[in-house]
Parts: sequence; C-alpha cells; structure tokens
Amino acid sequence: MFKRGSKLNSIITGSCPKCQKESMYEDKNPLHLSKVLKMNDHCSHCGFKYQIEPSFFYGAMYVSYALNVAVGVAAFIVSFVFFNTTIEQSFLAIIITLVILFPFVLRLSRNLYINMFVSYDPKAGQK
Repeated sequence: MFKRGSKLNSIITGSCPKCQKESMYEDKNPLHLSKVLKMNDHCSHCGFKYQIEPSFFYGAMYVSYALNVAVGVAAFIVSFVFFNTTIEQSFLAIIITLVILFPFVLRLSRNLYINMFVSYDPKAGQK
C-alpha cells in the first residue's frame, strides 16, 4: 500500500512525487510551525522543481478547505453522536480539532495537490 511508486506513498510521506526518494520539505516535522510550509526548490535526487509555476500551491487551498470540512464533520459526529455533547460543546470540539490538526492538514493538502499533477517516474534521476 505504501510502496514506492504509489501516489499514497508520496502523499503520506511528503516525498518528491516524481522519484519519491526525498522529502519536499526542508523540515520533515510539521509540528515545527515556523517551517511548516518551507519547501526545497528542487529535488536533489531527480531535479524536479516543486514550484511548477508561480503561485502553484494556491490551488492547495481548495484541497485544504475540503480536508478541513471533512475533519470538522468527523469531529462533530464523534463528539455529538458518540459522546452525547451539546451543540456548543460539539462546535468547541470542531475548533480544537481543527487547530490541533492545522499543520498536518496544511502539508497533506500540498501533498495531495502536487500529486494530482505529477506522476511517479521510476527512471527519474537516473543518468
């Protein structure tokens, strides 16, 4: 499921979508909030340029919005249905969940977005 060459591998690990041998991010840990969006310019292994065009990752905002809606709905269902909380407590659970998962959703949305346009190439970086 997470073997090299699958899109899921690149999305989950944040690796180069072309060769999947290097992280796209300068710091792999999304909890370092000051560096959460700092990306390398190119893959040092295959030379793929991550910023495909100017403002490429603005499109990831739409993916981020969809992911945040899904997370919010899931948080509401879990808190309201399974824990029998009030509406106010459920909305507080949504807010807390979104704040905690913010760096992960941000990175995941970028990973998903770039993998929509770039496919794995097993020959990438070979000379």
